[in-house]
Formats: sequence, structure tokens, C-alpha cells
Amino acid sequence: MHWHPRKLHENYGPEARFAVEREAELPTTAWDREVARGLELGLPGADSIVDRRIPTFSRGELPHFAGINTFLKAPYVEDVRTCGDYDVAVLGAPFDGGTTYRPGTRFGPQGIRRISALYGPYSFELGVDLRESITVADLGDVFTIPGNIEKTFDQISKAVSHVYASGAFPVVLGGDHSIGYPTVRGVAEHLSGNLGIIHFDRHVDTQETDLDERMHTTPWFHATDLPNVPPQNLVQIGIGGWQAPRPGVQVGRERGTTIMTVTDCVEMGIEAAAERALEVAWRDAEAVWLSFDVDCLDAAFVPGTGWPEPGGFLPREVLKFIQLIADAAPLAGIEVVECSPPYDNADITSLIATRVICDTLGCLVRSGHLPSNRKETAS
Repeated sequence: MHWHPRKLHENYGPEARFAVEREAELPTTAWDREVARGLELGLPGADSIVDRRIPTFSRGELPHFAGINTFLKAPYVEDVRTCGDYDVAVLGAPFDGGTTYRPGTRFGPQGIRRISALYGPYSFELGVDLRESITVADLGDVFTIPGNIEKTFDQISKAVSHVYASGAFPVVLGGDHSIGYPTVRGVAEHLSGNLGIIHFDRHVDTQETDLDERMHTTPWFHATDLPNVPPQNLVQIGIGGWQAPRPGVQVGRERGTTIMTVTDCVEMGIEAAAERALEVAWRDAEAVWLSFDVDCLDAAFVPGTGWPEPGGFLPREVLKFIQLIADAAPLAGIEVVECSPPYDNADITSLIATRVICDTLGCLVRSGHLPSNRKETAS
């Protein structure tokens, strides 16, 4: 059946009207290639199959419940030396040796990948089809060392450094939040200028040690000890509740970091809060890293995390915030941390983690920040 374009009626809301109009402008070139590839590699479907685009073996997006789990069913790239051939490179950091209460975030990358199969590459509201706009690869997981946090940090830094140097946009699936230090370290070494950090969380994570070690409560103390990661360019969004240790608050006060509580953001408005966060993080900075801890959301929406705290953001508030940040300027990369599938209900924590990544990528695409012109320099 062929549909003919017609004038849109006047009953759409403004966002829906944009979305419907935008969809008609999106190409299907990459989807057509995926269908052809599926038929070639997976064999044409059985004679009884009417839709001849369906192969015998699943080799692509559909059906969503089939296939081997990679992020958004992106191709698994075993040879990580080729990651620069892609616009976006997804890598897992399955580590929970920095947790101080509930473990389980070592399974975060698995959980996020598994539920990401629920999503397609097209966002109705954003008017973006990632499949038609960028190339995404899944590099698998960093080889973390369960009994040694420092060796794990070195592994993660080397992995993120490799991806960033290739020109691909790094997407890191955590893992507990201790990985914030080595991920930032992996990017900062490639910059001639400063790196800012936009950090979503309910906890400050700025104390020097916890339980006598560098843990998931300490990444930003050590990240902002790096020579080109000034604490004045660290903005922390959503902090509050009964789990913000005083030593970390003291460090932030002494070092001049910026904290914005949930109430701050809601009362000033998400748009104004995002504007302030961008101004702080980007002030005299060459690049900005986005670190998203799922526990910045209210505990009702993220049961699968190590330190759930009531009173956090609503999902629509967080997604709006993320969209404004990604629309504003190119990012150095993103990590999503503290997703703990063993404590999750119906994968809803992994689902919000997936959505944050997809919205970030979608807004970077629609604003022209992806594909990145940094790839030309890297190559």
C-alpha cells in the first residue's frame, strides 16, 4: 500500500505536529541496507512469509525479543582497533568493587543492553532516526579486575582513552560511580585545555576516601585533582537527601564546585537550571563530560540502584534537562552508572538508563554535534 502526502489537520499539538512532519523528511536508506543484509546473511524467509523483507534468521532490529544483546542491536565490533570507523562506540565497565552498600552494578552493562532491544533507533518527539544519521558500534566490555580497584581504573582509562582518541563518541555503561574518575582521566589526557563535568546524582561523590579507599563516593575528588579538570567546572545536579556525606560537602565548598538540588532546578525551571549548568561546566573549558547516575531520579523510578533516595527528579524532568544539555554543544562523551539489575523491577532502571543515552545521542544528532567533526582530526 502506498500512502500519499496530504495536508495535516489542525488537531495536532505543536510537538506532535513537528514530529509527524519531521518523520516524512527522514530517509530510509540505512533501514533498506539492514533489510538487504538480513536477507543475505540470514536467508530469505520461509515461503509462507508474505512480507519478503523478513529473513529466516533474525539479523537486525526485528523482532525486538530476538537476537544477541548489544546496545540498540548495534553491530558488535570485536576488533576494537576499528572503533574509529564508527561515530559512536559503546563500551561496558562492569565493575561494582567501589560500592559501599548494595553490589550488583557489575551487571549494569548486561541489563542496559538487554532492555535496549526494546527500543528502535527512531524518536518520535525528537524527529531523529539514529540509524539514518550516525553509525553506532558496541565494543563489548572492559576487562575489569574484581579484586583491584586501581587496576580496574587503569583498564577503564586505557579503554576510554582509546575510544576518544579514535574520534568515536564514547558511551560508557557502568558499573558503579567510582568509574567516573578513570573515564574522565581517559579523556582529559587528550585535551590541551580544560574538561568540565556535568554530574547528575543525589550524592556529591567528592570525598577523598571512603572506607579507606577510592570508592563510588569519591570520583570527583580525584578527577578534579587532574591538572586540566578544575573543580570550578564541576556542576552537580540533583544532590540531596540523607546520603550526602559531610566530608564530601566540605570538599565541594572548599574547592568551589557548583551544586544544584532538585528543588533548585524545579523552582527555577529546568530550562534556567540547564543554562546555569552549561555556563558553569563550559566556562573556559575545551570539552565537557556528562556523568549520569540513575539515582538522581526518585527512588520510585529506579529501584535497581545501589543507593535509592526518595525526592529525586521525575523522568520527564531529567530527560528535558539532558536534551537541553546535548542540544547546546558537543559533548566529550557520556557515562551512565549505578544501574543494578539484581535489585531492579521489570528492567525499569535499565530502561531509564537506555533512554538517557538515546536522548543524548538524538539531541546531539539533531543539533549537528554528531557526527563529530573531531573525527577528522583523529583520523
